[in-house]
Order: sequence, then C-alpha cells, then structure tokens
Amino acid sequence: MVQYNFKKITVVPNGKDFIDIILSRTQRQTPTVVHKGYAISRLRQFYMRKVKYTQQNFHEKLSTISDEFPCLDDIQSILWNLISKIAKDYVKLLKYGDLLCRCKSLKVAALGRMCTVIKRIGPSLAYLEQIRQHMARLPSIDPNTRTMLICGYPNVGKSSFMNKITRADVDVQPYAFTTKSLFVGHTDYKYLRYQVIDTPGILDRPFEDRNIIEMCSITALAHLRAAVLFFLDISGSCGYSISQQAALFHSIKSLFMNKPLIIVCNKTDLQPLDGISEADRKLVMEMKGEAMKTVIGVLLIMSTVTEDGVIAVKNAACERLLNQRVELKMKSKKINDCLNRFCVALPKPRDQKERPACIPQAVLETKAKQAAEKEKRKTEKDLEDENGGAGVYSASLRKNYILSNNEWKEDIMPEILDGHNVYDFIDPDILLRLEELEHEEELSPEEQEALAEIRKKKSLLIQQHRMKKSTAESWPVVPKKFDMDRKFLTERMGRQLSCLGLDPSLAINRARNKSRGRKRERSVDRRVGDDGDAMDIDDNQASKKFRLRSTSRSRSRSRPPSEVVPGEGLKDSAQKVKTIKLAKKSVLKRNKNARRGEADRVIPTLKPKHLFSGKRSIGKTQRQ
Repeated sequence: MVQYNFKKITVVPNGKDFIDIILSRTQRQTPTVVHKGYAISRLRQFYMRKVKYTQQNFHEKLSTISDEFPCLDDIQSILWNLISKIAKDYVKLLKYGDLLCRCKSLKVAALGRMCTVIKRIGPSLAYLEQIRQHMARLPSIDPNTRTMLICGYPNVGKSSFMNKITRADVDVQPYAFTTKSLFVGHTDYKYLRYQVIDTPGILDRPFEDRNIIEMCSITALAHLRAAVLFFLDISGSCGYSISQQAALFHSIKSLFMNKPLIIVCNKTDLQPLDGISEADRKLVMEMKGEAMKTVIGVLLIMSTVTEDGVIAVKNAACERLLNQRVELKMKSKKINDCLNRFCVALPKPRDQKERPACIPQAVLETKAKQAAEKEKRKTEKDLEDENGGAGVYSASLRKNYILSNNEWKEDIMPEILDGHNVYDFIDPDILLRLEELEHEEELSPEEQEALAEIRKKKSLLIQQHRMKKSTAESWPVVPKKFDMDRKFLTERMGRQLSCLGLDPSLAINRARNKSRGRKRERSVDRRVGDDGDAMDIDDNQASKKFRLRSTSRSRSRSRPPSEVVPGEGLKDSAQKVKTIKLAKKSVLKRNKNARRGEADRVIPTLKPKHLFSGKRSIGKTQRQ
C-alpha cells in the first residue's frame, strides 16, 4: 500500500490568514464579557485563559503542518519554543496583575508578540504552500509493490505500450516529449496487481544538461525497485538512430543494476529486426549482452500498432519481476522463520505397486461431450464472418425464443398476440369488400360538383387564414365604407346561401339583430291597444321588460354567486350558498395569521427581544 498521500496535505495559510484564524478562534471559543466589579483573581484567570488558549491553537496548527510535511521537525520545534516561552512569561506576569487595564494590556502584548513571530515566518509559510501544491500534483507511487518501469528515447512507443496493457489514458502524439511527467497505470498477471510507470523520454547528453522532465525519469530509475523495459525504435521513425539509442543505454546502464532488464525492439511493423543493417544489429546484440549481465535480462520484439508481441512483453516482464522478488525473499533471513512453520507430510510407499488417479468413465464421457459441443458451437462473431462481416450480417433476435414450434420464430406476423388468436381477426375477402363499399358510395355528377366546390371554398378559407396569421401584426383594417369588394354585406351572404339551396332570411335577420347597438328606450306607463284604447300595465312588469329590451344581446350578463352552474356538483342554490359560507369560514383563521396556504410557515414575532437586544451595563432596569 502507498505509505503517503501528498494530496491530503492541509492547505498552509499565509502569515496574515494564519493570525486571523487563530485570533478568531480564540475570540469565539473563550468568554468575551468582563466587568470592573469582578474580583482581581477572576480577571487574572480570564486573561490567562485567553493567552494559554491562543498558545495552544498556534501549537496545534503548527503541529499539523509539521506532521503532514516530511522532515519539518526542526522548523516546528523552533517556533513552538518561541511561542511557548512568550506564553509562559506573560502568564507569570498575569498572575500578579492588580488592575483590569493592566491585565488587558498584558494579554494584548502576549497575543501581539505571538503574531509577530508568525509574521516573521510568513515567507516560509508561503514557500511551504507552493511545495504542497507541487507535491499534490505528483502521482501516487507505491515503492514497495510490483512495479514495471518504461524508459527510452522520446517517441519510441512507451505511452502507446502503456495504453495497451493498462487502463491508463496517456496522451500519444507523433512528436517528442509528449509525456512530461510520470504516469501510473495498473495491470494484472496471475491474479496479482502490477504497477506500470510511464516515464518521459531521455536524451543522450551529460547529466548537468538534462532538464526537469528528463530528471523525472532518471530519479525513478535510481530510486524505484522495478523491472526496467528499455524501448528501442529500430525503424528510426522517432528521429533518433539505433546508435544514438545504444549510446543512451550505455550511459544509464549503471541505473539498471540488480533489476530485471528487458530490451524491447518496437515498431517492427515498419522495420523488422532482420532487416536492419549489420552495424545496427551488432549494437543491439551488445545491448542484449549487457542485459544478460544483470539479474534477469532478455531481448524481445513487438509492435504497438499491430499488437504483435505486446502481451508477450508484458508477461515476460511480470514473470521476471516475480521470480526476482521470490529469490530475494528466499535469500532473506525471514525465510527460516517461515520454513519452521511448514510441515510437509510425505507418505512412505507400502509396496512397489503404482496407483494412478482413477477417473470414472462417465465423467470422461461427459467432459468429452462438453468439449465437442464447445467446438461445434458458433458464436455471433463466427456467424458474422461467415455471412459477409459487419454491416452485412444482421443478428437474429428471435432465435432464442422459446415457442412450441421453432418454425414460428421467423414469422413476420405472430399467430398469438396479447392472448388472442390473430387469425380470428383476419378477413381474406377484405379487398373485395372494400371495392364493393367504394362502389356503393359513388356520388352523382351533381354531388361531385358540389363536393368539389366545397373543397375549393375550404382550401381558399385555409389559405386566407394562413395569410392573416402570418401577417397579423401588419394586416390593415379596412373600414366598411371603403370595402369596394363588398365581402361583408348581408346581400352577398344571401346570394351565396341561395346558390347552395338554403333560405338566407334567418341568417340575415340574425346578423342584423346582432349588429344593432344599444338604444335608449323611453319609459312608458301605458301601451296603446289595437282599438286605440289605453290599457294599464303593471309598472314593475313594464320596467323589467324595458330593462331587458335595453340590454344588448351581444353583452353577457353577470351571474349571481348563488346560481348553480352545470358541472359544479351542487344540487341547488341553497347548497351552493352554504358551501361558500363554509369555504370562507375555513380560510378565516389562515388569513388572520397572514398565511398564503396550509403549508405556509409563519413566524409571528419577527424580532424576538432575546436575539436583538444588546448587553446592558451594570445597573437596574427601572432606571430605563
């Protein structure tokens, strides 16, 4: 397991923020009210508590920083001694304080000197914060687990190989130094987890001239106990020749000591190993000889494009690393303690007769049958390859249906649907009956002309409506007296209705009555009969009739609240009046509390006195 995690290091505040955090915590966690009438011992304890609490907070914060950062014990001890000495001195002075103002001054002086010490180390705290941010960006590498380290010149295929064998997603580009830091991935081999580290490319130049990116690889090679995979680009497409890569190998071979070393010849799809020149082949063989001098060395070839040899390289590296770790454990002193705990029982043979393992014949036949079925069974991939490949072959989703008859699987129309027999709803003579129905519904020539006229009129109305809708904002309003086409005259409507064989009188009268405006009727008390004699009319009935006549037909009348509307679910007006009263009574309490609804949460007292009144000085309430 990883013994450290730099990402969990607490943020280091700067000097000002450090002081604000400590003083704010002291103010919140200690009492804040003190009076002149208190005894001097109580005043001393009050201010001594603040000084000691501030000192403890400084100590806890600095201890947290020193514990999370490696090798910071010296800095923490110096600061802790200074702050503890200041607190100790001022606590002694506070023990002999005789006045409130003097105790307060000593407290302020103690806290001020502590803050001054923190201000002096402000640049150091800022530096620690930068270190923390840089360490948080480092990958979490476990130095004790099984590790494979990939190194070599830039652009030789290291990141591509790591993407093939792990779930990591390292950026791969056709130019050098795409990988600028260490990348960590994980792979499995024989139920064990292996750690794979991809390093940036290294150039063959003096140690002093190497940059920070190259030093990441050098540091990993020097300090990690891992199996090293040195990559060679034998095609030369990386921009560096085999001789340059061999020179790099010889310059850093001291870092490969006591580590399994595997030389990987990559990009064999562009240039096979047999096709290189004799000089380059000699250089490769020399590198192989150097690799054989290490603990476990080997030369392998592969191509990340065609994936030839990728798994073989991974398995070889894992196997050699595992063997080396086992050998080291066998040579250690702990092996003797482990061997003492094992007891292997080897039974002595009682005679010279051989007793091979006996497997029943039925078991052998079952295994043979299963192996034959497994060989005969074809997967969807095999069927796809046999029937034209991807894009041509379409897998059948019905072949695994469990039906009474296997012939039903590929039927276009099922015989049973939703528990019903589909054949019962099929009429074989449906087309013939449709023709007979169309023949019966044939129209006469006059009816066809009328139907054509109606459809034409309907299409014109639809077009006019669409035009008005599209230009509704800019559509001009034409006064009736300027309507030269006379589209809206009742005579034109009468002519159209007469052409259709309808009586236009009722429609014309209805249009005229609707267009008539309101008129003021004279109030009369008497109506003249046919014989010329005056007849007395009841005043109430006359006035009611005249009011109804004076009301325009086009204006709607207001409905009284007690009138029952169809669909309300009420029996009569009395029941509706009672319902209205109950509804008003139910909301009366809610409205009194100024609530919007039943779920509204009301706080009637907006400013409670115990929260908004300040602290009083010494004195009685009566004098206010």
